[in-house]
Amino acid sequence: MQEQNALVLASELTTANGKKIGHVTLNKPKALNALNLSMIRLLLPQMLAWQQDDEVVAVILDGSGDKAFCAGGDVVAMHNAMAEKPGQVPELLKAFFAEEYRLDYLLHTFNKPLLVWGNGIVMGGGLGLMSGASHRIVTESSRIAMPEISIGLYPDVGGSWFLNRMPQGCGLFLGLTGASINATDALYVKLADHFISHELKDDFVAQMLALKWGGTQTLNHEKLTSLCAQFQRDSQSKLPKGNIKEHQSLIADVTSHASLPQVVSAIQALEPMQDNWLARAVQTLNGGSAISAHLVWQQLARGRKLSLEDCFRMELNMSCRCGELGEFQEGVRALLIDKDNQPKWRYESVNDVPQALIEHFFSPLWSATEHPLVELGKE
Repeated sequence: MQEQNALVLASELTTANGKKIGHVTLNKPKALNALNLSMIRLLLPQMLAWQQDDEVVAVILDGSGDKAFCAGGDVVAMHNAMAEKPGQVPELLKAFFAEEYRLDYLLHTFNKPLLVWGNGIVMGGGLGLMSGASHRIVTESSRIAMPEISIGLYPDVGGSWFLNRMPQGCGLFLGLTGASINATDALYVKLADHFISHELKDDFVAQMLALKWGGTQTLNHEKLTSLCAQFQRDSQSKLPKGNIKEHQSLIADVTSHASLPQVVSAIQALEPMQDNWLARAVQTLNGGSAISAHLVWQQLARGRKLSLEDCFRMELNMSCRCGELGEFQEGVRALLIDKDNQPKWRYESVNDVPQALIEHFFSPLWSATEHPLVELGKE
């Protein structure tokens, strides 16, 4: 076991039949386990080592404390790097996003059962870690969102892939509004697989260790799925009331328009409905970056036809371009540096944003053979 003050804690738990389960914990509870480059550089080699170790039959990934699994990436460090080199893509951003997406991709393609305990806040980069796991657990306190529109970014970390796999219109709606969802919603939009009460976690891990793990991955996955289902049945009374299923036809309707301005207008028209969840969603959209709204629209349209690998390659280009423009820097300043919540966005509405500017986010920073993620899918 690593020291308690390490950013990432890694250990191996021994099962009843002598196999090993890797256990890795994000360990920055005061910062809600927000992911920085150092943590990514600890996680990636550890996960690769466990993937190649025949004694390790499964991996558990969780966060320290009871407040959050992971509240996102360390955007304050990115802000500081952008402030030093206006109009350029800082090396920190290139390194952070490339290595983060490489890690996220590894989790999506991990060859063993990978269980993420998504308790508390799971946002941005935290969702990138969780979305690729084979067994994604949510609890009664899970609060999930991709609120990047509020900081001049967009739902990266594979959002082009997983937002496109939700029920009709939900991915676009969540991307544009940064709406917060709970465990019930997460199950409905396919961001989670099982609901288990957080108080049962220790018992669940003990039962995991008692399973008869073998050498067949398919059977190991089935055993873990069966255990999750058993604990979900025991947790059913704690399941919170969701919002998305209740509003599904409305969400499908407002997001069905042919252009972004029409969709934005339709969502804004929901405000008088006297529904707190919808009102907050509209408020976030209204206060967010018009450029980000366009990026959400484009990433979903373009990502629909892309492989997972190409989604990450597209997003790396987009994220680096965000570091170049200044909108992302301004959003972080307003929300997390000066905390005045008064971002000075470049454009007042989505109607004002030039199409040529949006196209720039998709203009390649690298040739196809020099792209930092060129190796994804070719290992």
